[in-house]
Amino acid sequence: MAMCLNTPTAYVLYKELLNSAYFVDKSAFIELINNRIQTNTKFICITKPRRFGKTSILNMLGAFYCKAYDTKALFDNLKISSSKSYKEHLNQYNVINLSLNNLPDQRESYADYIGLILTSIRNDIIEEYPELKNKSFANIADLLAATRDQFIFIIDEWDYIFSHELFPEHHNDFLEFLRNLLKDRPYVALAYMTGVLPIKKYSTGSALNMFDEYTMLNDHFFEEYFGFMEYEVEALCSKQDKVPLETIRDWYNGYQTTAGTKVYNPRSVVLALLNGYCQSYWTRTGRMDEVLFFLKHNIGEVREDVVKMINDTSVIIDIEQEYSAGQEAPRNREEIYSAMIIYGLLSYHDGELRIPNKELMLEFQKALKDDDFGYVAELVRNSAAVLTATLEQKSDIVASYLHNIHNSELPILKYNDENSLSCVVTLAYLSARNKYRIEREEKSGKGFADFIFHPKRQNLPGIILELKANSTPQEAIAQIKEKEYTQKLRNEKVQTILAVGLSYNTTEKVHQCIIEELSISKS
Repeated sequence: MAMCLNTPTAYVLYKELLNSAYFVDKSAFIELINNRIQTNTKFICITKPRRFGKTSILNMLGAFYCKAYDTKALFDNLKISSSKSYKEHLNQYNVINLSLNNLPDQRESYADYIGLILTSIRNDIIEEYPELKNKSFANIADLLAATRDQFIFIIDEWDYIFSHELFPEHHNDFLEFLRNLLKDRPYVALAYMTGVLPIKKYSTGSALNMFDEYTMLNDHFFEEYFGFMEYEVEALCSKQDKVPLETIRDWYNGYQTTAGTKVYNPRSVVLALLNGYCQSYWTRTGRMDEVLFFLKHNIGEVREDVVKMINDTSVIIDIEQEYSAGQEAPRNREEIYSAMIIYGLLSYHDGELRIPNKELMLEFQKALKDDDFGYVAELVRNSAAVLTATLEQKSDIVASYLHNIHNSELPILKYNDENSLSCVVTLAYLSARNKYRIEREEKSGKGFADFIFHPKRQNLPGIILELKANSTPQEAIAQIKEKEYTQKLRNEKVQTILAVGLSYNTTEKVHQCIIEELSISKS
């Protein structure tokens, strides 16, 4: 049975995907790849975060090109069928499919790992070309050349031993293996390689410099085929009535193409639609604490940025070099963020760094509770107290709590403006997000409320929070009433609404708070 040459795996898996309830047709991608076959641009490496559709695309290519199976029925009704190159390339190639996350039962050494790959290729070639069985070849490349045929190589998780820190002393040997297998070999019609980590550029990784790379930081060509685009998510949502599009946007939108098109995490969207509810599916894709894993390399340097991003404020930074396979652990702010962008933990567009969506926001909130965040962690862990005080209308306690945060060690919390105060409020009410959907600068009534707390449970009151620097909490309460900020909560038929007016005197550095229960009918 073939292990890597013309195997049925891609055909079977793509057929399953095609039959799924929430299939998205990405087959136009094939035409772009057809144009690269047997050209000097035939080496393609695409690196995206996990669950962004890399393997689905890979199986699609395997099913399309493999000559061992007739897959016309799978593709005749897809977008690729209208391409002029459709019939020319459909089922016309020998395909060598390598999944480099396959480990031998004996995994004690690099020799075991690379030996499994070499044995799989060698055995399959000998089976397909029995006339080569009794001949001797110096290496696997000579064996492939002796077939006098061309092959399409489809390589999944090319970076597995790098991302999983396996056999580090042999990383350069592995890169040399790929170079010897692929570079300047006449039997290569196409080499399509995927992973999470880009190829390292400034070491022996340059052995793979024949590859054109497309990454989270640098992809102007293939980007629309990885992740779901806005119009694709709209079409999927129209197939069901349990989860509205706006809720999907809130949870999973947050990445962008170069042109600014919204991009969603496909796996999370599909699971939300299948299950009929949204939650964080991110932590089931890898390390449970990936966010904290990267931040811990230099929390002191990024702590203030994280507080900004938790407050839905972007961080301006130039990322000039990508985090890549074989690179040492990130040592500074730029390297930490580069790694987090590559892994999909942060989004980056036009020089602005953000937490992409609610799904990832939850992971950052959990990270803030770690002791390495110092005083911030203490504030976050104690933030349940300020919500309790608010619900009990103990305004003095709320003011005292905010005063303590505002006088913390973080410079961002010492700025004398309303943006600083909003950061303070975000930290103070962080744990409230378990019970409320908290919207900042939300349109309601005749203006935009600073914060609206939409209760997730019927027995909780809605909360409208208005901030004032160098003013009074009474004026904040008056603005809530005058501009009818209660409108959205009333439309949601919230039974009780609390108006919270907060003020900060920048000269005397004094916080004041007033909490007033508003009449639903008269507010």
